[in-house]
Amino acid sequence: MVKRYLNILFFFSLALIGKSQSCDVKLLQNLHTKHYTDFDTPFRLISNTTTLISLSIPAGLFVKGLIQDDSLSQRNAWILSATYFFNGAITASLKYFVNRPRPFDSYPEFFIKKSDGGSPSFPSGHTSIAFATATSLSLLYPKWYVILPSYLWAGSVAYSRMHLGVHYPSDVLAGAAIGVATAYISYKANRWLNKRYGY
Repeated sequence: MVKRYLNILFFFSLALIGKSQSCDVKLLQNLHTKHYTDFDTPFRLISNTTTLISLSIPAGLFVKGLIQDDSLSQRNAWILSATYFFNGAITASLKYFVNRPRPFDSYPEFFIKKSDGGSPSFPSGHTSIAFATATSLSLLYPKWYVILPSYLWAGSVAYSRMHLGVHYPSDVLAGAAIGVATAYISYKANRWLNKRYGY
């Protein structure tokens, strides 16, 4: 199943890039304006929360589990960690296989780099990990007060990457899809292992 998913994702990625470059550039021009800087700092702050939030949640759950002797919190921390590992492996592999240049490198006349972004452009790593976090939390804690802020944050991270000129819309769309899919697969795999082996 995982192999089939990866093959579909790979061919989807190639098709998305091959057919959407001109649309990507036009759409990104509407989302990123070189000389409009009023929202640069807030969006840079939102973008920079990705690693901090994504890593602090499983760490906090694990510590909570240890202090309160709560095995469920500890297990959820491991599920999130496994999701991040799976997500990171797929995202990094696609980045260097597709090797798409960043918008500010390909079109310096339209876009400037307003945030960090050194690796290849496709898919968006920030968006991928943000949506993996939001989806994992929504599956593990299916309450509106978890789901709503989680996806609002993930969506803000995704938009920030385009506003800051470091990703095309298709980079962000693919990153969100990878994040959701890897979280869902990790969650289902854990449930299967728990049911079969009692993990």
